[in-house]
Amino acid sequence: MYISLKRSAYHVLCPVFIMLCFASPNVSFGAESWWANAAKPYQGTVLHGISENTPPSLYVRDVLTKQFELETGIKVELELVDWGTMYDKSTQDMATGKGVYDFVYIEQDIFYAYLAQKFMVNLTMMLHDHPNLGSPLFHFDDFTSFQNYFAEPETGDMYGVPMEGFLKVYLYRKDLFEKQEIQQAFHQHYGYPLKPATTPKSYRDIAEFFTHWSKDKGLDMWGATVQARLDHPSSFYEVVETLFPMFGVYNWGINTDTWKASVGGGGKLNSNRAKEALTYWLDLLKYAPPEAKDSDWGDVARSFAAGRVAQGWVYGDNMGWITADPNRSTVIGQVGVALPPLHEGVLEEAKAGKGYIGYYDGGAFGIPKSSKYKEAALLWLQFIGQPAVQSKWTVQSIRVVHNATLSDPAVKAQDTITGGYYSFLNQYGSLYSGAPPFSFHGVVRDIIAPYIHLTISGDLSPADALDQAAARIDKRLTRLVKKGLLTVKEQ
Repeated sequence: MYISLKRSAYHVLCPVFIMLCFASPNVSFGAESWWANAAKPYQGTVLHGISENTPPSLYVRDVLTKQFELETGIKVELELVDWGTMYDKSTQDMATGKGVYDFVYIEQDIFYAYLAQKFMVNLTMMLHDHPNLGSPLFHFDDFTSFQNYFAEPETGDMYGVPMEGFLKVYLYRKDLFEKQEIQQAFHQHYGYPLKPATTPKSYRDIAEFFTHWSKDKGLDMWGATVQARLDHPSSFYEVVETLFPMFGVYNWGINTDTWKASVGGGGKLNSNRAKEALTYWLDLLKYAPPEAKDSDWGDVARSFAAGRVAQGWVYGDNMGWITADPNRSTVIGQVGVALPPLHEGVLEEAKAGKGYIGYYDGGAFGIPKSSKYKEAALLWLQFIGQPAVQSKWTVQSIRVVHNATLSDPAVKAQDTITGGYYSFLNQYGSLYSGAPPFSFHGVVRDIIAPYIHLTISGDLSPADALDQAAARIDKRLTRLVKKGLLTVKEQ
């Protein structure tokens, strides 16, 4: 069974803010509005949905559902639970066809599994077949590049309306990097100026420098985060989503033409570059806080917010509380956002569309084929995808999926608070990538992750671990090819 744990700790919605947001979005509401007219045949319908208990979803439940009901007469009941419960309940409902849920949350990296299982309604075709239900305020082209991860790869048809999206970004402590005393000490030791790292070597130098500098000063701080929890898939994700792209290894090292992971079959999972990346990452443990081997994605965010590291890789959905919540963060006003440190040629490959520089995560709402009220659900998904609702939603929960968001004055004001995170996403988001289009995502993860754990514990060398993992994946994918579930492309 596929289970994703790729979420971070969130803050809760402010009640005062929620009350302010009950005001209708900036569209023409009332009896004569497009929404009201389109919804007339469905007034009194009750839609049921399920999502993860996070700020973006809380905002949907507490604000947008009320706006939609006021405008259309269609009631939306959104069940918010933890990720595992959400996944189990939604997939079971779709697999059995009971139709409990009329819309469900689809995390980016599970979309391709849902697509392979034919669980979801093709929204592009549904809008084509029901032109009377197509809102003039909704256009898929208005979304950021993140929308591409909910499209069928061959046709481009859309199966989800993005509702949250964020990058895993390189964060650094501006106050430390800009302090003259520290700059002089770094330059004296390494022979070049201190600035956000642009290469793996400079990132390691900075990690080493701040670890020793902090020790000399008697500070409880280290040079970098490392997401290396031994009993958790977060270590796997850090390697394949962050380190591998930095070193020019894409799609987790799997060749999607030959469906091989090993070098002999055209893959790169056990290539010299992949082994270099894993060795490099393990070496960073020397410069990470002692809790690194117990740290998942939420823990590294908390370590950065607590001032325990000078730099690190952190999921962007944490940016709101790290940069603005004094109850949880000690680094407010001190956070900078930069491109990840990249091996030579990686940035050029990303700009040319031949690679990517890091991970783009998030999710969408989609309509199961088992839904009992597909037409009403289609109106609902378009309602939350219109430009007018985006900015308040973003200011509250640090999610960007729509191009209209980034030009809004309120979002621009928050951009300064977040160290320029929104501007960074706008400029560089297209260079990041979601998970590869694998319907077997969980299978591959569950093969590779134990080998990464064995390298963390010191029981296997990086080279041996990746050689063994690649061989096992080759065998598993060969079986899928023989079953006709994967197609090898002619070379």
